[in-house]
Amino acid sequence: MSSTTYAAPPRWRRGEGLKALLWMSPWLIGFAVFFAYPLVATVYFSFYRYDLFTLQFIGLDNYRYFFHDDRAWISIQNTLWLVVFMVPAQLIFGLGVAQLLTRLKAGAGFFRTVFYLPSLVPVVAGTVAFVFLLNPTGPLNQALEFFGIAAPDWFGDKDWSKPGLTLLAMWGIGNTMMIFLAALLDVPKHLYEAAAIDGAGAWRQFRSITLPMISPVLMFSAVTGVIYALQYFSQAMIAARVASGVTDSAGSTFVPGYPELSTLTLPEWLFHSGFRDYSMGYACVLALVLFVASMIFTLILLRQFRVFTDDDGGNR
Repeated sequence: MSSTTYAAPPRWRRGEGLKALLWMSPWLIGFAVFFAYPLVATVYFSFYRYDLFTLQFIGLDNYRYFFHDDRAWISIQNTLWLVVFMVPAQLIFGLGVAQLLTRLKAGAGFFRTVFYLPSLVPVVAGTVAFVFLLNPTGPLNQALEFFGIAAPDWFGDKDWSKPGLTLLAMWGIGNTMMIFLAALLDVPKHLYEAAAIDGAGAWRQFRSITLPMISPVLMFSAVTGVIYALQYFSQAMIAARVASGVTDSAGSTFVPGYPELSTLTLPEWLFHSGFRDYSMGYACVLALVLFVASMIFTLILLRQFRVFTDDDGGNR
């Protein structure tokens, strides 16, 4: 007698599907309200001349203007500089500090607090204080001159403004450092002991044990760091505003990017285009460029980390 497989009644399947949708509804509502609708609206308004009051269809004119907007391309170059240089500097410095803290025998809690405290400082206060520290007559430049090193004008020289922002980012690596510290403390110590018995040195242990074991955390930090760099706004705006000494008082208008547009990032130019020039349609084009760039960088990082972990797994 052959066994027969009976399909579940359609009514039962519908009930399970409704339950699944009910449990997923908070995420679905949030996705629709905070991602899908804004994305569709951004694409829609990018084809219009929109100043918050009037709406005029202009087709692809906003996109054509983007390709001829010099400041947009300068802001893209500055943002890419931050991605290429600032993010790796943060990751390397944060990982290095975390590695040192794992080896401390005494005072580890004190030094963890010292390195974490800058991340608790409000962005505005921290940036203003850092600009003061790096001004031509500030404490850092005086220390450099004391040792006979020519002190740069960090936020007054276009060649040093982005390195100055990078130092500011490295100063506030508390969150990244704590994530790396937790990952490093979770690596089994017997792996290092076995590697030491086999004659592996410190670099070999770091390359073959530490990096593979913390690779998920490293990937997370890299992806979030790149997204943060692509959305870099507050620190660059405040540093340029303080260094230039220009405010939005009567008779003066602050244009972001001081000095010589070297600190102008894509989010800054997006904000200026939309809320200062009231070109909301063109600002939507810049927002779409920022979204596409974020997706591309995220996909590249995910692919590179997958290749790294696969290759390392094959080696082991």
